[in-house]
Amino acid sequence: MNKIKEKLSLLPMLPGCYLMKNKDGNIIYVGKAKKLKNRVSSYFNRTHTGKTARLVSEIDDFEYITVNSEVESLILEINLIKEHNPKYNILLKDDKSYPYIELTDEKVPRLKVVRVLSRKKNHKYLYGPYPNVTAARNVVNLLNRLYPIRKCNTYESKPCLYYHIKQCLGYCANNVDQKEIDDMRSDIIRFLKGDHSLITKRINEEISHYSENLEFEKALELKKMLDYINITLTHQQVETKDNIDRDVFGYYILKGYLSIQVFFIRDSKIVERHSKIMPLIDEVDSELTRYIADFYKNILIPKEILIPDILDENLLSEYLATNVKIPQKGDKHKLIELACDNAKIALEENFELIKRDEAKTIDANEELKNLLGLDKLDRIEIFDNAHLFGTYNVSGMVVFMDGKPNKNEYRKYKISVDQNDDYGTMREVIYRRYFRVLKDNLVRPDLIIVDGGLGQINVAEEVIHSLGMNILVVGLKKDDRHATNKLLTSSKEYDIDRQSNLFYLLERMQDEVHEFTINYHKQIRSKGSLASVLDNIEGIGSKRKKELLKKYHTITKMKEASIEELEEILPSNVANNLYHFLESYNLDN
Repeated sequence: MNKIKEKLSLLPMLPGCYLMKNKDGNIIYVGKAKKLKNRVSSYFNRTHTGKTARLVSEIDDFEYITVNSEVESLILEINLIKEHNPKYNILLKDDKSYPYIELTDEKVPRLKVVRVLSRKKNHKYLYGPYPNVTAARNVVNLLNRLYPIRKCNTYESKPCLYYHIKQCLGYCANNVDQKEIDDMRSDIIRFLKGDHSLITKRINEEISHYSENLEFEKALELKKMLDYINITLTHQQVETKDNIDRDVFGYYILKGYLSIQVFFIRDSKIVERHSKIMPLIDEVDSELTRYIADFYKNILIPKEILIPDILDENLLSEYLATNVKIPQKGDKHKLIELACDNAKIALEENFELIKRDEAKTIDANEELKNLLGLDKLDRIEIFDNAHLFGTYNVSGMVVFMDGKPNKNEYRKYKISVDQNDDYGTMREVIYRRYFRVLKDNLVRPDLIIVDGGLGQINVAEEVIHSLGMNILVVGLKKDDRHATNKLLTSSKEYDIDRQSNLFYLLERMQDEVHEFTINYHKQIRSKGSLASVLDNIEGIGSKRKKELLKKYHTITKMKEASIEELEEILPSNVANNLYHFLESYNLDN
């Protein structure tokens, strides 16, 4: 604290970013401030609760960077978080991205589902966001069913299946009137902008036609389409009539948690909403500003964003390069209040579930740290092996951070030697992983868990020590019924209460790594089987086999492919042979 007090006295009253470090010198939190001296000092001269108290307890040192303006500090803060992935900022991250539908700006347009990852890219006809990718695909399928627009990515040499079933006009071979194409484009744009009347009328006409001709199955299919439009695509009307695309942010705070609610308003309708509940570590305005700034890395920025009055509209306007407003009265102010009310409802309804989940993850992680006598337990790496009678040997590694899985850090390992040797497999995967950690200076785990007993632990420890590393290795022991009941080190056994949150966490880790590894094992086996299948088809050599393996990966995926899709890689006669061979192929072979 003496070192920190000295540094606090030297802090300037300038805008900038601060980087909190733990005793190992790792950056655990990045924040920004209008006045660095006031903000950083507040961590040490007042009482904190919840996650903020936990953050402060781990701070051993800090650095700071001054800038010329608050906008610069916001840009720097987001870049520093992206670069360092600090532990406590990760708690607040939200990588949600929404699907959009794009009508391509081509002479003959196509419809496709996209996720907007860069606001620099120009998308002329982009509509959404949609609740999920299934909803977006359903809309695309509906429009492709009703309008014979282009379906292929590249023009084929002759009309494909879609032409023969009247879902394409055969643009590759026929000279289609551009007016007909433009009329379809206009209808589709009207639908995607929220006017469903034309298509609803068209579907009703087709339902009547099929019913009169006693084609009830086709009529029923169209009725389901109509229900989808009425239920899924007809959204809540709001009190704005200007048809401006806007997003509305609201928030609510309860017992150390921040609830955020976002409304996506398109053509005066709430087309979707987004919720986020997270622990509150920083000041509310800083946390909310950072969240909004980071929110639009995967979301298309609308023409207008409405925010609560605790935020700085000029700061966000400049950073996002769009119109950000704080409405004081009228219909727009009511929208802010509605978003805040929804944020309150979401937090109050989910608060007990959130606390229970925290007890099963973060609190259980803390219990494990104390049980093993570790100074910290931010990162755990768990390993499992799989093979089939000594063949297709693989290993999987999953990562839990602060008691929660971090799927971006999962890794798969194909073992070099196919033999029934669990210890040899463990030796290879541990060496490969931690040699890479040393070589590339990756983050080291605080704990390694192997799915096995004392033999597996000893092998892993031997490799870790040979690399000059000091990381605790533990194993999970199962009883006669294959249920986890003990935690092992090389020198001690720990009984785990089956009713405890710690048992829940260990079991979840074990299940997660096992499922991840088994899925990879199945994929490898299927690739092997697929390669064998392709050897039976005349006309498929090494080059075509490689292309098919790269595209389809498994027999199951290839069996789902149409002849037309196979023809993208193979000549027509070879594609036909493969298609009919797969039709009769038993997946259990």
